Amino acid sequence: MKPTKISIPETATDAEAIAALAKAGDAIRAEVAKIIVGQVDVINEVLTAFFAKGHCVIEGVPGLAKTLMISSLTETMSLDFTRVQFTPDLMPTDITGTTLLNEDEHGKRHFAFSKGPVFTNILLADEINRTPPKTQAALLEAMAERNVSVGGETYKLPEPFLVLATQNPIEQEGTYNLPEAQLDRFLFLVRIDYPSLSEEEQILLSTTLDGLPKLDQIIDGPTIVRMQNAVRRVAVSREVANYAARLARATRPGLDEAPDFVNQWVRWGCGPRAGQSLLLAAKSHAGLTGRNEATFDDVRRFVHPVLRHRMGLNFAAVSEGQSTDDVVDMLVKHVPEKASAAAPQKVA
Repeated sequence: MKPTKISIPETATDAEAIAALAKAGDAIRAEVAKIIVGQVDVINEVLTAFFAKGHCVIEGVPGLAKTLMISSLTETMSLDFTRVQFTPDLMPTDITGTTLLNEDEHGKRHFAFSKGPVFTNILLADEINRTPPKTQAALLEAMAERNVSVGGETYKLPEPFLVLATQNPIEQEGTYNLPEAQLDRFLFLVRIDYPSLSEEEQILLSTTLDGLPKLDQIIDGPTIVRMQNAVRRVAVSREVANYAARLARATRPGLDEAPDFVNQWVRWGCGPRAGQSLLLAAKSHAGLTGRNEATFDDVRRFVHPVLRHRMGLNFAAVSEGQSTDDVVDMLVKHVPEKASAAAPQKVA
């Protein structure tokens, strides 16, 4: 049975928008499952980032259907979609566009701006760490301000606007580590792993047919923008906000809130944007599950994709085989929900 396209009027209440968002989320997941086998958590995290108006990096080795997953998600939405393959010779103007000298039918010359691929609703930056930092930085203003400045003029990007980037693990040959300032602009760093045996068997069977199924469109641009705005108005208690702030502060070596293992292993911790991202993710997840208030559990659910790319480990941590995910695991155990609760024993 073909799913009904979901829309909400401009006069819809926040409660109606959240109810429609939960329904749309279920329908989108069902459509994407026609093509993508497994990866439920990854799809949920990308959807959460999308409705939180947050950009997302998906990291994994080649061949794990990162690009197919993103294109399948965008196929369920009536949005403009552009894919850019990031290569070592890609220039910043290849992303943003450039000012060209044109000649009209009367022979008069004038400058005109030729828009680049960033002028879209969803930009897939494929293998973003295959291109040098100068070109990676061309996305920074667009991601942060949703504007592009060229030749002294500022051009507004369409709404909604989302960058979904894929990258290969940094250890692989021919990759450039994304600068910390740019990584911080991504709401999530999502890690995608190998499928299970049963999932891989199903992938082999479904992808060796004569074609992939066509997905139905579930929502359009104006509906998405209303849902995103409703997500921003999901309620968050002061206690939940305080929990998110203490999680972020606990990553900063040298602060009173930092546990021993952070002082021992972390070179730099997360900035305030980490706490903002935790709350936005919690709000978006609450909306996708039909709730009008974010909880401690909503915050805790996204500590890994929010924090893992916003802290740097030192040599001692690397030499002892510790990862940022290991540190985040320990932080969740260390930081209590309520500030007045007795802090758990520090982990050395």
